[in-house]
Amino acid sequence: MTPATSFYRRLREILLLLVGLYVVGTLGFVWLEGWSLFDAFYMTAVTLATVGYGDFTPKTTGGRAFTIALIFVGIGTFTYALTTFTTFWIEFRVFDKLERRRMDKAIDALRDHVILCGGGDSAVHIARELRQSRTPFVVIEIDPARVERLHQIDEDLLSITGDASDSDMLVAAGIERARGLIACLPTDRDNLFTVIEAREYNPTMRVVTRLISNEARPKFVKAGANAMVSGLQIGALRLASEMLRPSVVTVLDQMLRVPGDVRIQEIPVGSGGAGKSIAQLDLQARAGVAVFAMLEAPAMGHLFNPPPTRVLREGDVLIACADPAQLVTARRVAGGG
Repeated sequence: MTPATSFYRRLREILLLLVGLYVVGTLGFVWLEGWSLFDAFYMTAVTLATVGYGDFTPKTTGGRAFTIALIFVGIGTFTYALTTFTTFWIEFRVFDKLERRRMDKAIDALRDHVILCGGGDSAVHIARELRQSRTPFVVIEIDPARVERLHQIDEDLLSITGDASDSDMLVAAGIERARGLIACLPTDRDNLFTVIEAREYNPTMRVVTRLISNEARPKFVKAGANAMVSGLQIGALRLASEMLRPSVVTVLDQMLRVPGDVRIQEIPVGSGGAGKSIAQLDLQARAGVAVFAMLEAPAMGHLFNPPPTRVLREGDVLIACADPAQLVTARRVAGGG
C-alpha cells in the first residue's frame, strides 16, 4: 500500500469520526438538555473546538458529564487527524524520494532502449505498444498530470518529469545508450528542437517524429529525423483502406488489439546468414515465421514475396510476423546462421 493510498483510507476514517462525533453530540444534547437541534449542534461545535462557552452551558449533571466525554473524544480525534496529516507528509516525501531514486537507477541500467518524448494521447498508445512488444523505454513529459496518467496505465513505467527538448532531460533518459527516440510533442517546433538535441548526443540512433504540418518536413530531414509520421496522412490512408481492403485492415487491427505479442517484425541478415538462400535459412521450421517481404541491401529497396531461392546478403532485412520469442530465434538464425 502506497503512502497516498494509506492516507486516503485514514482520511476517510477521520471524516467518519468527525461526522459521527457531531451527530452523537447533537443528539446527546437534544436528549439530555432538551435543546433544539440547532442549539445542540452549536453546543457540539463549540465543545469540539474547545473555545469555551459564553452564552449557555449544560445545566444537568448528565449533560455536563456528556460534555466532558465529548471534549476528550474530540481532542483525541483532532490529535489523530493532525498526526495523520503530519505522518502522511513525511511518508510522502520519503516515498517520493525513494521512488525517484529507484526509477533513476532503473533508467541508468537501460541499454538499447527507446526514449518517448511526450505524454499526451498519442504517447499513451505508443507506450502500450512498446510495452506489448517488450521494448524497454522511458518517457519524458513536462506535465506531472500526464505522467501520473501514464503510471496509472502502467505502474512500472519509467518516466522523467521535464522538458523533452532540454538536453539535461535527454541525458538523464540515457540518450547516448538509446536505440531510438520518438518525438510526439504537441508542436513541430518542440519536436524539431528535440530531434536536434537527440542527434547531437547520439548520431546513430533512429529518430522518429510526429509531423503536424507538412511544411516542416524539410526541417526535420535536415535535423536528422529518420521518419516523420503525419496523423492527417495516416488517417486519410486508413479511411481509403477501410473502403478498398477492409479485410486487410481488420487483420492488422486484430494483430495490434487482441491479446498476444505477434507483430510484423524486422529480421536483419548478418554475416552468418549472408550467402544463404531464404530456403536454406529455413526460418519457418527453425523459428516458426514465414518471410513475406524484404529490404535489399545496400539500396534497401522493397521486395515482396521473395522467392525461397533468393540468396541473401549482409545488410538485407527480412520482414515476417513473429512474437518476441520467435523474433529472437529468427534474428539469431539470420544473423549467425
